Order: sequence, then structure tokens, then C-alpha cells
Amino acid sequence: MSEAEQNKLKQEAANQAAKQLVSGMTLGVGTGSTVKYFIDALTRRRDEDGLSLAAIVTTSNRSKEALQAKGFKVSGLSDVELLDLTVDGADRVDRHLDGIKGGGGALTMEKNVATYSRHCTWIVDESKVVDHLSGFPLPVEVLRNTCEHLYRKFADENLEPEFRKDADGRRFMTHYGNYIIDLHVDPIPVPAGLALWLDTTVGVVEHGLFLNVADKVIIAHEDGHIETRTR
Repeated sequence: MSEAEQNKLKQEAANQAAKQLVSGMTLGVGTGSTVKYFIDALTRRRDEDGLSLAAIVTTSNRSKEALQAKGFKVSGLSDVELLDLTVDGADRVDRHLDGIKGGGGALTMEKNVATYSRHCTWIVDESKVVDHLSGFPLPVEVLRNTCEHLYRKFADENLEPEFRKDADGRRFMTHYGNYIIDLHVDPIPVPAGLALWLDTTVGVVEHGLFLNVADKVIIAHEDGHIETRTR
């Protein structure tokens, strides 16, 4: 599949997600290449249909700036008691609607926003859908002062760790000033077990296993049809 074809699928999934919005909702907007198409669709809903949202919260400065450039007011998560819906992308989604997220480095805020949402919809093209979580490194955000200890710990567990680098070859730094260690576990044999182990490992801020988070996944297929899977 060419990049142009994949982008067209992302746009179609984003358009479908925007159709479920109604005025008065509080909305979480995620991060990534698919979400930029959702922001375009959201703008059209406002301009053409008069859609008016009570509040919008984002998972990254990139999405915040993109929305503000379109004339939207963006609130902080602490300003909203509970979001009605969050729309986000995913790096991988399995048959149970569990996923890997964090390819863009915003996994901590993405999980926070999803946690404080009544509903969560992911928008993906069919290339992101797998039977078992695989084909994408698992991001783990770690504290800088314990990152070397954690790297060795992950290596001892045969998790194939690698520090994420930025375009200049330096260690990638998250919005919160932490590093990301990508784990090259492919496939992940027991996602719930690895998630629990990471959750209880001191120095781990957050990880990219999003289990039991999405209740709807909108999938754009190469043959043109849009599939919606619900939990």
C-alpha cells in the first residue's frame, strides 16, 4: 500500500469518527498522523453543521496547536471532570481491541485522557490491525535518573530494549522530561502479564499497552469499506 493510499484510509476512518459527535459533548483529541485528519473532519463539522463542543482536551502540544490554528479553544484535562469521548489513533490493535500506542511519544497523556473518558474510539487503517499485538515496538516512558537501571533490567528479561532517539541522534525526551525505552517484543505473548509487570516496576512512568481502553475501533480497509468493531 502506498503512503497516499494509506493516508486516504486514515482520512476515511477520521471522517467516520467525526460523525458520532454531537453538540454539547466534551471531547478528547489524541495524537498522530490519523488524528490530524480527525481534526480536519471536526473543523468541517463545526463549520458546516454548527457542531459546538463544551470542551476539548488534547493529548499533546501538537494536537493542541493544530486545533488552536483551526480556531478551537483547548482546555486542560484538570479543567474537565470527565470527557464524554476521546478519539485517538493506535499503532497496533488486536482482535480483542487492545492496542499498542505511543509511537509519537505521547503515551502518558494519551492514557490519562483515555482513563478519564466515558468512551474511547480509535481510528486506524487496516495495516494497524493484527491478531496478536506485534509488529511495533512497545514504548515505555522511564524516569531519567533510573533509565540505565531499567535498561539493564529489561535486557535481563530478554525484552530487547532500545533507547528512542530524536532526529539529532539524542535520546528522545517526552513532554514530561522523561526518556522512552522501546521494547522489541514481537509478538507480545501475554500483554496483560507484561502490563502488570511494567505497572509495578519502579521508575516506569507509563507504558504503551492500552488494554481494555477502547470500546470502539473504526477501521478503514483498502477495498474502501469502513468497519466498526465494538467491545
